[in-house]
Amino acid sequence: MPRPGPRNALTDIPGLTVGHATDLRVDTGVTVIRPNGFWTASIDIRGGGPGGRETAALEPENMVGQLHALVFAGGSVFGLGAADAVAAKLSQDEVGLHLKPGAPAIPIVPAAVLHDLANGGDKDWGLDPPYRRLGFEALANAGEDFELGSVGAGRGAMAGVLKGGLGTASLDLGDGLIVAALVVANPIGSVYMPDGKTFWAWPWEVAGEFGGRRPEAEMDCSDPMPELSRLGSMGRLQAGANTTLVVVASTARLTVAECKRVAIMAQDGIARAVRPAHLPFDGDTVFALASEAVELTDGPRRQVEIGCIGSAAADCVVRAIARGVFSARG
Repeated sequence: MPRPGPRNALTDIPGLTVGHATDLRVDTGVTVIRPNGFWTASIDIRGGGPGGRETAALEPENMVGQLHALVFAGGSVFGLGAADAVAAKLSQDEVGLHLKPGAPAIPIVPAAVLHDLANGGDKDWGLDPPYRRLGFEALANAGEDFELGSVGAGRGAMAGVLKGGLGTASLDLGDGLIVAALVVANPIGSVYMPDGKTFWAWPWEVAGEFGGRRPEAEMDCSDPMPELSRLGSMGRLQAGANTTLVVVASTARLTVAECKRVAIMAQDGIARAVRPAHLPFDGDTVFALASEAVELTDGPRRQVEIGCIGSAAADCVVRAIARGVFSARG
């Protein structure tokens, strides 16, 4: 039976580290995911209002299909500056593509941002947004152990009308095959059932990782857009104001196209944990990484194994969303 890895975290994938930087005054932050090499990766975007950088480089039909680091940040478009800092530091450390002798190394550092500009923090930064500084700090803080909840890119997150946050989860499928997810939950939809207490994610919970609460009675779940009036009054019904940012990773050796399929399947985790999901207002984005440590079989059986990885990734996303909100509110 698959169980979580020792940390129940994205860093159960050997070679991955995660670092946060949080600015309490601005009420925002940055999270950097740093692999120990140039990892194969792809992306799937289902939200109608995404914000990102270098995402096209991870599409199977384009060049590269690999990355040196991944950045999640608050701050909407201003948060993209965090990736500039990460790229600059990695290049200084000679991490990146070397296209010409003597030219600077070119790190591939995709990024995705969430909108937390209306959360009450001090956003009067003039010509000096804090995200470049936070990018340097988050990269320097990268390690195998990291906090959950209102930290890093999850600092200013909301989940519907409640506090959102950063969560993670993993599954050990055996024979060295591990799948994991890290999520920043800032969706317009609700992570709770109509009772306001039970996570939609409850059927996938492992060992009480987000409180162990179960439905106590039947509930009417027919409203397709719960809390619509409250969301409107909070100004969250606008494109780019909400998003769920996800990275899933596995120890499998995958192609860019196979990472794309895993990212597509992992999007189902958002739809299970958040209702409604993938709205025009959301920027739901999933990155998929592969460490290439475990060889899959060839032939038709390979597709079954990829399907298993994608299904496990979706389950990890469900759990990571609930863990992030649970930690932020706890």
